[in-house]
Amino acid sequence: MNHATPRLWLGLGTPGQLAAIGLLFGTGAVLALTVNPYYAFVLANVALLAVVGIGLNLLMGLSGQVSFGHVGFYAIGAYTVAILTSKAGFSFWLAWPIAAALAGAMGALLALPALRVKGPYLAMITIAFGFIVEHAIVEMRDLTGGQNGIMGIGSPTLGDVSGEPAVALLALLSALVVLAGYAWLSRGTWGAALRAVRDSETAAESIGLNPLAIKVVAFALSAACAGLAGGLFAPLSGFVTPHTFGFIQSILFVLVVMLGGAGSVAGPLVGALIVGLLPELLSSLEEYRLLFFGGLLLLVLWAAPDGVAGLSRRLLQRVRGAPAPSRPAAALVEGFSLPVRERQALTAEGLTMQFGGVRAVGDLSLQARSGAVTSLIGPNGAGKSTALNVLSGYYKPTAGGFSLGGQVLTGRAALRLARRGIARSYQTSQLFGSLSVEDNVALALNRGRLGPLLGGARLHSAQARAHARALLAWCGYTGVPEARAADLPHVDRRLVEIARALALDPEVLLLDEPAAGLSREDKASLALLLRRIADAGLGVLLVEHDMALVMGISDHVVVLDAGQWLAAGSPAEVQANPAVQQAYLGESLEASASGAARAVPGAEMLGVGELVAGYGAEPVLHGISLQVRRGEAVALLGANGAGKSTLMRSLSGLHRPLAGGGIHLDGEDLTQQGPEAIVARGMVLVPEGRQVFPELSVLDNIRLGAFLQPADRESRVEEMLQRFPRLRERLHQRAGLLSGGEQQMLAIARALMSKPRTLLLDEPSLGLAPRVIAELFASLDRLRAEGMTLLLVDQMAGLALALADRAYVMESGRIVAQGSSAEMAADEALAKAYLGGH
Repeated sequence: MNHATPRLWLGLGTPGQLAAIGLLFGTGAVLALTVNPYYAFVLANVALLAVVGIGLNLLMGLSGQVSFGHVGFYAIGAYTVAILTSKAGFSFWLAWPIAAALAGAMGALLALPALRVKGPYLAMITIAFGFIVEHAIVEMRDLTGGQNGIMGIGSPTLGDVSGEPAVALLALLSALVVLAGYAWLSRGTWGAALRAVRDSETAAESIGLNPLAIKVVAFALSAACAGLAGGLFAPLSGFVTPHTFGFIQSILFVLVVMLGGAGSVAGPLVGALIVGLLPELLSSLEEYRLLFFGGLLLLVLWAAPDGVAGLSRRLLQRVRGAPAPSRPAAALVEGFSLPVRERQALTAEGLTMQFGGVRAVGDLSLQARSGAVTSLIGPNGAGKSTALNVLSGYYKPTAGGFSLGGQVLTGRAALRLARRGIARSYQTSQLFGSLSVEDNVALALNRGRLGPLLGGARLHSAQARAHARALLAWCGYTGVPEARAADLPHVDRRLVEIARALALDPEVLLLDEPAAGLSREDKASLALLLRRIADAGLGVLLVEHDMALVMGISDHVVVLDAGQWLAAGSPAEVQANPAVQQAYLGESLEASASGAARAVPGAEMLGVGELVAGYGAEPVLHGISLQVRRGEAVALLGANGAGKSTLMRSLSGLHRPLAGGGIHLDGEDLTQQGPEAIVARGMVLVPEGRQVFPELSVLDNIRLGAFLQPADRESRVEEMLQRFPRLRERLHQRAGLLSGGEQQMLAIARALMSKPRTLLLDEPSLGLAPRVIAELFASLDRLRAEGMTLLLVDQMAGLALALADRAYVMESGRIVAQGSSAEMAADEALAKAYLGGH
């Protein structure tokens, strides 16, 4: 964005775009005054389609909401003008703005309940609204004339111009004004806020924005545009009847936006020309014209899914090439630092969060002191992220509370806490992908204050831009500030998200696994950044599974286990705490190593060589090599984020490995095979989190496991019920109603129905009670004794080693140790992988 050239948000666009739009509207005005009344009617209709389309574009293109009920607002505008001019004696010039205001008010009233749902549910509500308006018009005969409609509608005059030409000129002028308003709004602070809400309502709240209020404003403005157009349609047609405003008209309004290009300034103009003029151009085809029209629309939507305007923009970019980027942010800042002031500590007392019968966090007390890094750690399912969600306002605690600097904040909404000074990041990056990097940070500087509806100073001022770039550079971002956030590599997304959180000038910063997916070098840079943030006076509350990072930068560590406070102290004290070691490593390692002698395994069943895999530019797995022999049970151990689940997904075909490396099952190469082919060849994954089909019965879930092996299915179902007797008691219940342990048994039974030779188990003990875990591992031990080849990932290292013949230890996507269960139980590398180095 060229900030020395304010036309980008103070006008409709570049001089060339302005000239094209001026020529279009100038030509329309000349035609309105020179063509016969019928063509003036067609021209006015196109302009009215454009007005409704621009308003609907505000809803669909900016806020991401879809409405199939805008014909209702169109009807409200038309009937308001018709009733006021024909029955109340109002002039058209007074009735017309009332019509637009009434439609906008109805839009706001509909939006308040409707926008609490999304997707198809919102579409259904808006469709229902359109039908309600149409039928209300029919039933309110005394006011609306019922089926007969209203005639004698007052018409505007412009000097000596009246009738269709006058309405056409007004429609063109309305379209131009509404278009200018859309351009100003979309390129200003409100436009950025609407896109932010569309991209991530959760992240929008975390910078102080109110998603519901912002969407209601968008819906009201969009409805007002429809009412404005409807108010002109009444005098244009000369009479109104209920059937003029049927559902098909709403479909045409949506087509205007989709064909032109949602989110683009010129899109609705292009869409209105196509939808308004094409039926007229095809009128000679008589009965075939609608078929041809529909086919042509489908062709356009197939060839240009982002509309004609989007297609034109892509073609121009190819011709012109990519614009020259500005200097990276790091080159634009010197001597920047966070504001120096005394900041307040975040304190939690007896914090409890319960979901039904599950207590995710129980009686947690902690303090995130200013100027210090406080880390919250614990095994999978310990309740760490839940605690952050409570402290940032996304959950209301069941009991207990928290305060900032002595002010109690319990129960306040996330956006209120963000404005008060609690900022956060997320496990999965929640950037506003359609905004630039710079816009992400500049928008957060306002803490939810957006200013005038058509203003842009809060987003585009030189001061806001300079501050945003300096903050990005301070956080280590070296890329282009104008880059679209959705296109950033993973490490830059993490840095930009932290910069956006710091733009709130918070008292405390909550970070949820910021190092997930980063390379060692990037983790080292992140550690320095977090330490620098704390040294600047902020309190940092960190949830992280990379123990080396946690132990290296933390001033204080709090340990959770199964939602309960377990221990607290300095990093060294926590590492040496036996209770913490027990929570991370499970049952006594000495006990697990003293199991009975194992049978000698056979030849190699599963071989993995130099496997590389990841989700972006930086791999998660760095040359993994391992071997599992026939009839052998092998444990894959390591802290969260080590890459274990990524490896399991790669082995099962759910995630395609990167270049290099190989996966072989019984000598057959599976590297490029899809998941269904891998299952057919005898290797099946029991995924983390069970992932049973919750709406199907237990029996149907088991039967689906035999999809590729249907022979003797029912006898194998009986075998599974004998293996897991608890499932027989629940056979006809919905799987979603089972307990966690029963769902895990069902997931294993479903996997066994496909007759696997190798079973991959990802975190089977996650979230289960100790008694259930013991029962589950006993059944896995029976499978091993029967000769099943097992590769097991589990956080309960002691139990996994008790079951396994051998084990591999992973850290940061690499194998750091391997050996027999007894050797791994005695190897310090295991404890180091979970708790960091001493």
